Amino acid sequence: MNNQEQLLHDIGIVCFVLTELTLYLDTHPDDRNAMEYFNHYNRMRGQMEREFSQKYYPLNLSLADCSKEWRWGEAPLPWEGACV
Repeated sequence: MNNQEQLLHDIGIVCFVLTELTLYLDTHPDDRNAMEYFNHYNRMRGQMEREFSQKYYPLNLSLADCSKEWRWGEAPLPWEGACV
């Protein structure tokens, strides 16, 4: 796995953790420890996505900084093997 693939893999793991924490917090809204974990992983996800977007291509439109150039179209399409 190259660096780009590893970073995408790691982002996927953090997103999975956030999804699970969201579901847990839906049923346990007063669990302060879970909220702290959620906030920690949410910050981590944002940092990882910004890092990936700066190095490779934006993962979503909110990360498509067009102050220098338009890079949204640089991402490979799913049928090009990007979602494997």
